[in-house]
Amino acid sequence: MQQSKQFTYLLLTLITLVVGYAYLRYAYKVTDSTPFTQEIVLIILGTIATVFITALLLNKQTAVEIEKEQNIKFLDLKAQTYERLLDLMEEMSVETKITQNDITRLQFITHRLAIFASPAVLNEYNHFLEMIVEISKDGTLHDDTKILSEALGKLTIQIRFDLLNENPTGKIYSAEQITKMIKKNSNSLFTPV
Repeated sequence: MQQSKQFTYLLLTLITLVVGYAYLRYAYKVTDSTPFTQEIVLIILGTIATVFITALLLNKQTAVEIEKEQNIKFLDLKAQTYERLLDLMEEMSVETKITQNDITRLQFITHRLAIFASPAVLNEYNHFLEMIVEISKDGTLHDDTKILSEALGKLTIQIRFDLLNENPTGKIYSAEQITKMIKKNSNSLFTPV
């Protein structure tokens, strides 16, 4: 719809210029003896073209502003999701026991991440989740703080890159690869600890 409006404005501008040029050529020949009339025709033609061009520019500006607001809201939701994940990890790291419920809560974050996160974050979160499941088999995370810290550090780096829209590796993921990552993370929900 937005493009059809722009096309309409562009078409109207083009028609106005062509018709205006044709009329101007005709008016010049008819009003050779009165240059004042020629100047009025030029003023009217210029005003009409300016109105159409201004309308086109304002329309484009509105579209850009709406897209900017959407991007800000999306980034805010993404940051909130990442913050929830990090808060949950902080809670789990100070608990004396890690239960299946804690692991399930981490696994369900996968679904939130599937909506907002970049493929690199999804991939790193999958590695992180596998590591958590592995080191929590004894029911605690206290003996494995170094491993946990390293894995969380790698995940945090990917989160940072995602929030700042940086891509340090330049790796581009296909839709198929992203789908496989999401499915792999989702399937981890049903993997027993």
